[in-house]
Amino acid sequence: MCPEKGGPERLYGACGLKDLAGHGRVSEKELLSGRKRAAAKPRPGTRTALYMRVSTADQKPDLQDDDLRGYAARAGLDVVQDYCDVAVSGRREGRPQLNALMAAARNHEIDCVLVWKFDRFARSTRHLLTALEEFDHLGVRFVSVQDQIDTDSPMGRAMFTIIGAMAELESSLISERVTAGMRAAEARGKHLGRPALPKRVISEIEALAISTDLSVRQIQAKIAGQASRGIVGEIVKRARAAPSPGL
Repeated sequence: MCPEKGGPERLYGACGLKDLAGHGRVSEKELLSGRKRAAAKPRPGTRTALYMRVSTADQKPDLQDDDLRGYAARAGLDVVQDYCDVAVSGRREGRPQLNALMAAARNHEIDCVLVWKFDRFARSTRHLLTALEEFDHLGVRFVSVQDQIDTDSPMGRAMFTIIGAMAELESSLISERVTAGMRAAEARGKHLGRPALPKRVISEIEALAISTDLSVRQIQAKIAGQASRGIVGEIVKRARAAPSPGL
């Protein structure tokens, strides 16, 4: 899943790509000779996925890849797949390789996720906490190499609790700032929320509701979408429920 980073050895070794039969990685010698060796079956609990991200197409994930593979080798973890999002901002939700990684975790295809740093993986503290909670529920170990956090260790579990507290604090602070800003705006006489609908448009909707049996969608089309369907629906309901002036 990683972009190509060199010749055959780098392509098959560092990126962890499978051979044509899908059985495992092949060496440069085996690639050139056409011979394949039988893939070693990962040991229970060691199936590991690497996740990397680079912000621009000019950047290479080599540093992340080398560090992650070195850690996996030292920790006795078997890398079965890697995922690399290229030219994608960390704050974007639409990261296809991250989505694929989460799908693999949900399908119980991996036992461990290795990332280089938290900021390569998560968009925010809240996103990190959500992902860690899901990994914990699925029984998937999470390791951030540069941050030295491993959710299998006591320190990692403590960090998980701290991250949860920080996410809650972040949410509370944002809510307080929004509330304070709204109060300040109200004190200055500013109108909050969507702009009020002009009386002319309201009268036009009421007239159409009373004099015709058009649907809400048709009335909205008649007024050229000057009000949302929900607002039109409320006015139409109110107008048609009111007693006729002749009664």
